[in-house]
Amino acid sequence: MKKFLIIFAVLLASLPVLAQRKSVSILGDSYSTFEGFVEPASNELWYFATPDPDLTDVDDVKQTWWHRFISENGYKLEQNNSYSGATICTTGYNGDDYTPRAFITRMDNLGSPDIILIFGATNDSWANSPVGEFAWSGWTKEQLKSFRPALAYMLSHVKERYPNTEIFYIINDGLKPEISSSITEACTHYGIPFVQLHGIDKTAGHPNKKGMQQIAEQVSNAIGH
Repeated sequence: MKKFLIIFAVLLASLPVLAQRKSVSILGDSYSTFEGFVEPASNELWYFATPDPDLTDVDDVKQTWWHRFISENGYKLEQNNSYSGATICTTGYNGDDYTPRAFITRMDNLGSPDIILIFGATNDSWANSPVGEFAWSGWTKEQLKSFRPALAYMLSHVKERYPNTEIFYIINDGLKPEISSSITEACTHYGIPFVQLHGIDKTAGHPNKKGMQQIAEQVSNAIGH
């Protein structure tokens, strides 16, 4: 009986710890997708359980950078709203209108997380989306076709929309200098911590198993709690 009471007391003591697990939401692009783990489910994906071996060796959600980061830091997933090919602004590849998949369109659909990780701008860089000039308020639809004003709008809105949430920005390596520097400038302006990735191993421009582990480690080292 005494042994039972001790075990019961230990279990009770562990309940507050379990209840305090922080939830994490991801606002991302192809780097953060995986089949069956993205919401809305209609979002386009890059990573699948049965992948094209010419594109990636990642074939398990546990190999993704965000799943590693969440599990290794004792967090739980709130929502992963990532969309392959997504730009921050509304201008995508070939100058097409990317409004439906743009980060600024999806940023309200992240649940109620304790932590938000924003990992984007790779496609703005690759697609040669117009960079534009920074605007810190009063954004117009026309301005949001360009990267800098759309980035500022997104960061401003996310801070206001999720006032009690820790927000971090992950910056991919290999971006155009004007894209990377714009992110650091905007994050500094809004007081949002950022993580600059470096030396990420990739296949077809996307992190492979090794690259995913590198991202998880670099993000954890920078912001892990």
